[in-house]
Amino acid sequence: MSQVTLYDQSGYAPTEIAGVDEAGRGCLAGPVVAGACILPVEYDLPGLTDSKKLTAAKREVLYDLIREQAVAWTIGVSWAPEIDEINILQATFRAMGRAVRHLNVQPKFLQIDGNKTIPPYALKLHIPQEFVIQGDGKIPAISAASIMAKTFRDRLMVKLAKRYPGYGISKHMGYGTKAHMEAVKTLGPCKMHRLTFGGVKPEEKKQEQASLF
Repeated sequence: MSQVTLYDQSGYAPTEIAGVDEAGRGCLAGPVVAGACILPVEYDLPGLTDSKKLTAAKREVLYDLIREQAVAWTIGVSWAPEIDEINILQATFRAMGRAVRHLNVQPKFLQIDGNKTIPPYALKLHIPQEFVIQGDGKIPAISAASIMAKTFRDRLMVKLAKRYPGYGISKHMGYGTKAHMEAVKTLGPCKMHRLTFGGVKPEEKKQEQASLF
């Protein structure tokens, strides 16, 4: 059994703190997904760390364990049209806010992975918060949120790959691989693509300067 340790001197009990992280921010297709998680004082989550450092199989195991043991956990999503409308940063904030608001237990403090906190207009709750750079490798609750967001999103992208064949979505999960970008050029973007992102957005043709002679 492991015990939650506090990264800072916030003064809040471990069960009053929610970790928040996102997955899919840099993708060309699919939603950006945020996870929020409150861990108990003691838990049994072997290998808990930043989701990017884990294999897909290990994330799957931890995903189910976190769901069983967490005080509360939830997912927030922002889809491609919203990302195109308000930009990826604002869409990420909205996804994080949705995740926090839908927790069954409202936390008294938030720890956000990265270098920004959630703006009030996106959070819509009066909860103190702090950002923690590389928090997904430092704070267990953020690590758990990272795994929840990544695994949920990967499962979703596998399902979307069947609905939108030809792009190889189940292999690259929407990231801008060479094969993915070639598929977009051949097939054009689908409804899951972020049309404002480079590699998806059609290149503007340069107008030739008219000759004076």
